[in-house]
Amino acid sequence: MRIKVINPNTSDEMTRSIHQVATAYASLGTEIVTTHPTVGPVSIESFYDEYQAIPQVLAEIKRNEEDFDAFVLACWGDPGTDAVREMVPQPVVGIAEASMYAANAIAPRWSVVTTLRRSHHMVEAVVKKTGLAEHCASVRCIDLPVLACEEDSDAVIAGLVQVGRQALEIDGAEAIILGCAGMGGMAAYISQQLSVPCVDPVGAGVRFAELLVALRLQTSKYMTYRPPEAKLFH
Repeated sequence: MRIKVINPNTSDEMTRSIHQVATAYASLGTEIVTTHPTVGPVSIESFYDEYQAIPQVLAEIKRNEEDFDAFVLACWGDPGTDAVREMVPQPVVGIAEASMYAANAIAPRWSVVTTLRRSHHMVEAVVKKTGLAEHCASVRCIDLPVLACEEDSDAVIAGLVQVGRQALEIDGAEAIILGCAGMGGMAAYISQQLSVPCVDPVGAGVRFAELLVALRLQTSKYMTYRPPEAKLFH
């Protein structure tokens, strides 16, 4: 099985980190190929960043798309997921969606802990789109930028433990989801500190993609995700 993991931003360091986490969670025999666009935002922290990144994500999908059994989009906003599902028959997994499905199977209510406060409503929108808003106890932000996950990981981990504890004690969460692909590798420590399950989104994305491939399921082309109609572009 070959899975292509795409980091929608252009950070080399974060892409290496995502690859390490994806490989660690992958089953024996699964080959992980991790890439990122050559142009675009170095991090995705706003709707503007997300919309700038999506065309580059689509270009990454087109590159050798037939060589892969599934695709994982490694950004918690799942940018471009629906468009990619129109493009290819293989399963396309967004790490946000996968991490929420995982958390929903182990806890009645869970919280997403993420980076900048400006991302709060973006995260809420993804939760609502996935259809699991009633199970989301809260979205809490450490108010540090995405790139701090690589540049100041100690501060990020400390912030995640702090807001994670607030999610448990104040909001009623019983599990925690890390709301950024750059937080890979932090889940085990945070789970130990808070004594509740903590979901690594990249790990969930890879495992969910493996599950869909193992079940021989591909993207439905019946209506919504059928290939886009041919048309002129000016």
